[in-house]
Amino acid sequence: MAEETGNQRYYRAPCPGCGAPVEFRSAQSTHAVCPYCQSTVVRQGETLARTGKMAELFDDFSPLQLFAAGRIQDKPFTLIGRLQYTYPGGRWTEWIAALDADRTGVLSEDNGAYVFALPFDIQRAAPPWSELRVGATTAFAGQSYTVTSNEQVALTSAQGELPHLPELGKSFAMVELRNDKGLVLSLDYGTAPPTAYLGRSVQLDDLQLTGLRDESAKDEKGRSFNCPNCGSPVTVNLADSKTITCRSCSSIIDLSQGIGGELKHATQNEPVRPLIALGSMGQLQGVQWQVVGFQHRMGSEPGDDEMFGWDEYLLFNKKRGFSFLVDAEDGWSMVKPTTGAPVMAENGSSATYLSKRYQQQYAYNAETTYVAGEFYWQVERGQKTFNRDFASGGALLSMERSANELTWSSGSKIDSGAVATAFKLDTKKDMFKRGDALPVSAASGMGCGTIILIVVVIIIVLIILSTCSGGSSGGSRSSGGSYGGYSSGGGHK
Repeated sequence: MAEETGNQRYYRAPCPGCGAPVEFRSAQSTHAVCPYCQSTVVRQGETLARTGKMAELFDDFSPLQLFAAGRIQDKPFTLIGRLQYTYPGGRWTEWIAALDADRTGVLSEDNGAYVFALPFDIQRAAPPWSELRVGATTAFAGQSYTVTSNEQVALTSAQGELPHLPELGKSFAMVELRNDKGLVLSLDYGTAPPTAYLGRSVQLDDLQLTGLRDESAKDEKGRSFNCPNCGSPVTVNLADSKTITCRSCSSIIDLSQGIGGELKHATQNEPVRPLIALGSMGQLQGVQWQVVGFQHRMGSEPGDDEMFGWDEYLLFNKKRGFSFLVDAEDGWSMVKPTTGAPVMAENGSSATYLSKRYQQQYAYNAETTYVAGEFYWQVERGQKTFNRDFASGGALLSMERSANELTWSSGSKIDSGAVATAFKLDTKKDMFKRGDALPVSAASGMGCGTIILIVVVIIIVLIILSTCSGGSSGGSRSSGGSYGGYSSGGGHK
């Protein structure tokens, strides 16, 4: 039965499973999940046919919910459906947005943020998913893209009305491509031919959303549990957390499959104490951040067994999402994942993003050796990536590559004193100083004449030592400072 609501025409028919009304607000929707009996139904003209029963939704404690409304490019939309997928690194959610009677879009999670995408004509047949290797470049509709993710995924649950409904639990490929203009192209191989969506990064605030999930609904029911290793209480504070560590025994606990069943965990020895404590609040770049996660990572250049280390703090702000504060020997920096993928030169010597050219500084293998706190991607000790760090003045760009994913981050250097002040640790400012601090600036009590005299004395001493050493051929290899200074975590975010 078709009905009119204002300017919106929608369909309503009784559920073949329980008789309750099932509504279709979009003409593009072919499937729906009955909100009463969870039957999956397919629309056949003015009637519905039952095709099965949907699994229970995983409560991701998202602020989004069905029938929340907003605006994109000054056009109204309503969230009418939800799809929950799993992949080897965890799970994520896609929301179906009805823009008008004939168009639907997708609002999906993206590296701790969101992307709003619309159906897209790639103007050629999609290549087999197996040919789209991570890191490879290809063109669609006259635009060049880099393959940043190629994963086998499966639908685990759904809600509301949907333009298509993959078979529950059946694995299929999902490929993600990005370009240097900030565009994200998704190829869904769960349909034949594959479905393509093209989108950009969005902030939830910019969508002017109404009808969001009530804050009071995000209670602690089911968000606290006992550590599977030591039994101590563990509380999950963030909606998107896929990994958390126990504060008592430092075990890493996998939350990607929820916390209702048996939890996978891994123990950690030799804990690393962060300079900035978990839970600390600090204002950086005009935004109030909370430290929610910490990683210690080690790296080495290819073919070199000399190791170097650095720390990464995962920062969270309710409106801005996640960023990384990186502490390396050559200085502090603040970066966050990019929506697009920069274009890198074939030899890796440079990369271009948003019309800005960056020069490569370092290339190295990285490994996560210790973690603490909560993370929005599945993190584990021993995770390995290949990283490249680029810079253009004070602007930074970082690439991390794993077997199935390519992640880029951008940001800038930040003064060590500003970091200490931001987290009210001025009394420990000396502990924040790194290799980027100029030695002369530290010698504030010396005049120019004193400095010149010291330099002259050093030169004389070096000449004398050189004369005394004769033709001896000793030497030592310098590590060249800390690489990995701009890195930003690893894995799907």
